[in-house]
Amino acid sequence: MRIGELASQAGVSVRSLRYYEEQGLLSSTRSASGQRRYTDKEVDRVRFIQRLYAAGLSSRTIAEVLPCVESPSEKTSDEAFERLIQERERIDRHMRELGQAREALDLLIDANRAHRGLTVCMSPG
Repeated sequence: MRIGELASQAGVSVRSLRYYEEQGLLSSTRSASGQRRYTDKEVDRVRFIQRLYAAGLSSRTIAEVLPCVESPSEKTSDEAFERLIQERERIDRHMRELGQAREALDLLIDANRAHRGLTVCMSPG
């Protein structure tokens, strides 16, 4: 199938597919005229890549996890498992940092409200 057909079936843009190829996440063959050609199995692969992106993984991390799918073995499965755990820990850290930033922002908002209340009460008129 051609790139537009794959994009339509997988629910992604043609631009995304080209990006996936640039990142080494997807490959194609070329026709005599240079058009990209894909097999039906690439539809599932692109959908899987989308799920990995939706989980917050970078293209580099996805490339590290894909060998588990391409060449399943105990080694690739263990490596993918460890990488996914690392990513979850990274996201957990980021969520804690965001929570702390939100708390600091809430304190600033409260201080601003208090200051605005004083300003309104003290202004003449």
